[in-house]
Amino acid sequence: MDFRTLLLIFLALCPAFLAQTGEDTELMIDTSVKIAWTDDNYICATLDWWPKEKCNYKQCPWDLASIINLDLSHPFLENAIQAFKGLRLRLGGSLQDQVIYGVGNLKSSCHPFTKQRDGLFGFSKGCLHMHRWDELNNLFKKTGALVTFGLNALYGRRRINRHAWGGNWDSSNALDFIKYTVAKGYQIHSWEFGNELSGQGIGASVNAVQYGKDVIHLHNLIDQVYKNFDQRPLLLAPGGFYSPEWFSKLLEVSGPGIVNVLTHHIYNLGPGSEGSKLVDKVLNPQYLNKISDTFGNLTQTIKMKGPWASAWVGESGGAYNSGGPNVSNAFVDSFWYLDQLGMAAKHHTKVYCRQTLIGGNYGLLDTSTFVPNPDYYSALLWHRLMGKEVLDVSSNASPYLRSYAHCTKDRAGVTLLLINLSNQIQYGVNIQSSAYTSLQVGEKKNHKKNAFVHGLKETVSWVGSKSSDVTLYREEYHLTPEGGDLQSRTMLLNGKPLQLTETGDIPSLTPVLKNIESPISVAPLSIKFIVFPNFNSPSCR
Repeated sequence: MDFRTLLLIFLALCPAFLAQTGEDTELMIDTSVKIAWTDDNYICATLDWWPKEKCNYKQCPWDLASIINLDLSHPFLENAIQAFKGLRLRLGGSLQDQVIYGVGNLKSSCHPFTKQRDGLFGFSKGCLHMHRWDELNNLFKKTGALVTFGLNALYGRRRINRHAWGGNWDSSNALDFIKYTVAKGYQIHSWEFGNELSGQGIGASVNAVQYGKDVIHLHNLIDQVYKNFDQRPLLLAPGGFYSPEWFSKLLEVSGPGIVNVLTHHIYNLGPGSEGSKLVDKVLNPQYLNKISDTFGNLTQTIKMKGPWASAWVGESGGAYNSGGPNVSNAFVDSFWYLDQLGMAAKHHTKVYCRQTLIGGNYGLLDTSTFVPNPDYYSALLWHRLMGKEVLDVSSNASPYLRSYAHCTKDRAGVTLLLINLSNQIQYGVNIQSSAYTSLQVGEKKNHKKNAFVHGLKETVSWVGSKSSDVTLYREEYHLTPEGGDLQSRTMLLNGKPLQLTETGDIPSLTPVLKNIESPISVAPLSIKFIVFPNFNSPSCR
């Protein structure tokens, strides 16, 4: 065999050798105290108003996925929502401030959205007929969805210049709509006021002082309509991009107890037209970290100006303008999505709404087939495994290994999420718990045990046998792309494709069980949820 042949063989095998590069790391989970907590129903998805004529980058990826024309009878849609047993749905988007409600004494005709060159975002005003609202609420009731509805906050205002709108909000149409909703017995968890009107606005903006006065008015209307109810819906605002001055002024003007939730939007990956550059951003830990400043600053704004309010991500699709084809709907997007879910939770975010449930390239469901995209399963695993109590994780690992820990949802234990952004390194992970370091005091160094395993055996209550006589297990949910292709539309769970059953049901998300003392590793460019079901953290009790 000549040198050239040997060289070709080496070059062919080189990626495999690189993929097997190993690096040992240590993670310390502080199980003594929770650093933040989310709502029980943290995972949320949006339904948008965009008609099929909405196009970006010479593509029109919305088809019939609008609130006004989505096939609500499709069995895949119903099954996908029901699988969460309490999925939050936020109805809103760019066109919501042009939506007229087909009830009461309308000042204009009730027509669908049409292309209009001088209209906001290139469209005319559109109408939500009440028979359609009835159909939507039938779906919500059947599936157990928790609904947030975004109201038209530009109704009655006038355009002052290209972006700024002025004048008082005309609440008459919204009031008729809310009254109709209550009269029909429809359950609305929260009403949101306006979409992306904060700061400089996107397409349109409203001064924070005027907006704050209008929010007080909406609060009074909600109190009036729901006065005979034990609980009234929450009031959310402003549903826009974070602006420190604007958000602070809103809280100052509206005052204590008016705005229950500050909702902000995030599209930190940039435009959806960037292709391979978009993939590079998703896999770049330094790029992903940049958005943490926004989370931190919003937390401070609430602490200083409105401690009665909480923070939600009201809309986040990663890449804007309908997302990136073959990225936002592919396996690779889960690196960004799950990382931001973890980051937002650590910064006291109570709810995180993904743009969208269906529609555009960033839909959790395929717009045409209603078949789940990879991020749907990432969201479902988070919803089922990650409880509301957030734990701190410290690590000596490379920034390419992302780690987040929560109390396990609805049962004892701790769940750890590991995200490996490296395309070369397989991380071996040694996990320790700071809550049990005191158990090692007095032990000789050469007899040191893994503190996490030691903590398990000390805290588990076993019936009829000692913990030392019982084999302990952990659950692993290992996510990889089909064929190793990061832009695959099929996600593998523990090596098996996640696909709908023959009857269109969501597949079971079954873990593999591993001996608790066996090594933990995370393969390159993969994601792993690990559940330690028998570990009783003090902060999880």
